[in-house]
Amino acid sequence: MNDQVKDAPPHAVARLRATCIALSPTRPRLDRGEPRQQRCAACRLPPSHCACALRASVPTRAGVCLVMSEFESLKPSNTGWLVADVVPDTFAFAWSRTAVDPALLALLADPQWQPVVVFPGEFAAPERVVTELPSDPTRRPLFILLDGTWAEARKAFRKSPYLDHLPVLGLQPEQLSRYQLRRSWHEHHFCTAEVAALCLALAGDAHAAQLLEAWLDVFSDRYLRARQSVAPDPEDSTHRRLHSLASVSRQTTTSP
Repeated sequence: MNDQVKDAPPHAVARLRATCIALSPTRPRLDRGEPRQQRCAACRLPPSHCACALRASVPTRAGVCLVMSEFESLKPSNTGWLVADVVPDTFAFAWSRTAVDPALLALLADPQWQPVVVFPGEFAAPERVVTELPSDPTRRPLFILLDGTWAEARKAFRKSPYLDHLPVLGLQPEQLSRYQLRRSWHEHHFCTAEVAALCLALAGDAHAAQLLEAWLDVFSDRYLRARQSVAPDPEDSTHRRLHSLASVSRQTTTSP
C-alpha cells in the first residue's frame, strides 16, 4: 500500500461509515457473494485488487458536501467515497427525515462557502434553478450532492427544508453515464462521482475533475474484475491515464 494512503487520517466518508457501523449493529448485508469478501479498509476492494497505491488527491477551490442515505456509506460500490479520496474538502453527513446534523447546518452557514444543491432542475421551483455558479469571488463553491438511489435522493430533496433556500444547479451533461457497478433505470442517471467531476469542471477545477474520472474508471475496472476473478491489468489504458494524472497532482502538491 502507498505509505501516504496508509498513514493518512480517514476522510469524511470513511468516518461516516465507521459511525454507521457503530450505531447500526443490525445493519443489512450489503456485500454480494458467499462468503462475504475480505476488503481493503482504505479502497474497499479485495486485497488481490487493492488500488490504494494508485490513489491521489489534489487541492481544489470547490468543496463537496455529500448528504448520504442511511446505509449508502456501507456499500462497497459507493462512489461518494471516491470523491472524498480525490477532493480534500469533502464533507459527509447521514440524511434523516426527522433530524439534521448541526455540523451540516454550520457548514451551510459558513461564509467561506457558496452552497448549491446539485439536482435535476425539473424537480425544483423555477426561481431556484441556476445553470451557472453564483458569481461571488469571495466564496468557494460548495456542491451539495444527495448520495443514494434515485428514489432516496428524490426523497431527501423533497424533505430537507434546510436546503430549500439554496439554489439548485441543474446539470445538462451530453455524455451518457459510464458507471457499471449498479443498474439504473435511465442511462442519463449519473453516479455520484460522475456528478462531482462535472461540478469540479464547472468550478474551474479541471485537473481534479479529470483525476476523479480516472479514479472512478480504475476503481470500476478493478471492482468488476474482482467480481469475475480476473486479475487487474495495471498497464492498460485506464491505469496509464490515472497514473499520468496522479503524477501531475503529486508535482502540483510538492512544488513550492
